[in-house]
Amino acid sequence: MIQVHDLHRHFGGFRAVDGASLTIETGSITGLIGPNGAGKSTLFNVIAGVLPPTSGRVIMDGEDITGLPPHQLFHKGLLRTFQLAHEFSSMTVRENLMMVPGAQTGETLWNTWFQRARIRNEERALRQKADEVLDFLTISHVADEKAGNLSGGQKKLLELGRTMMVDAKIVFLDEVGAGVNRTLLGTIGDAIVRLNRERGYTFCVIEHDMDFIGRLCDPVIVMAAGKVLAEGPAAHIMENEAVIEAYLGTGLKNKVVETTTGDTA
Repeated sequence: MIQVHDLHRHFGGFRAVDGASLTIETGSITGLIGPNGAGKSTLFNVIAGVLPPTSGRVIMDGEDITGLPPHQLFHKGLLRTFQLAHEFSSMTVRENLMMVPGAQTGETLWNTWFQRARIRNEERALRQKADEVLDFLTISHVADEKAGNLSGGQKKLLELGRTMMVDAKIVFLDEVGAGVNRTLLGTIGDAIVRLNRERGYTFCVIEHDMDFIGRLCDPVIVMAAGKVLAEGPAAHIMENEAVIEAYLGTGLKNKVVETTTGDTA
């Protein structure tokens, strides 16, 4: 699905991404982990078109998408969520979902005068799809709530729901568990697995919760200092001496327990 070749992103003299190369296989849930400052979110931003690369290439399904803006990547099925949810706070949860699909008839003033029946039919279909998404994510009880009033976990579910309103091929999830309680994190994890297995979504997930990564992701890619450090199954990754060193600054393997039972990673 995605191939990243020798990708660099520099900010002045700081090399946030420094020659990273990786592959995300179609149909996988790939984990991306690493210590703070490893370049994970910057890598996501470059792949998703939020930032242009300094050099290197990004290939999606055989097509060079390097430097394409987010709206073009959106139409190709590449979507990205952020560490902090970007909901439209004054709109309801249902409305947040309904506004996602592009090229809606009601977006032009002319059509609001002369295409009212078509607009009503479109909105009826969008409302039905939004309600199906809310049921899938088990948050239909907040459909009419203002999105700004949701909890952190509910906002993350809403962001995931937005990706379900279009034909997403690959979704990049940036710290989906940040600020989320364990119950809702479990709900989010279940939704990701169902979308992967039932609807064929490919995911790449940045997350510091190693229990969450271990349950969902295979393979796991480790970044450190802007480079790819290691790749493999979660259990093998957390036994890798170089990974332990990058996280903890020590070669003591018994310290790995600290990264798999809490949020210290």
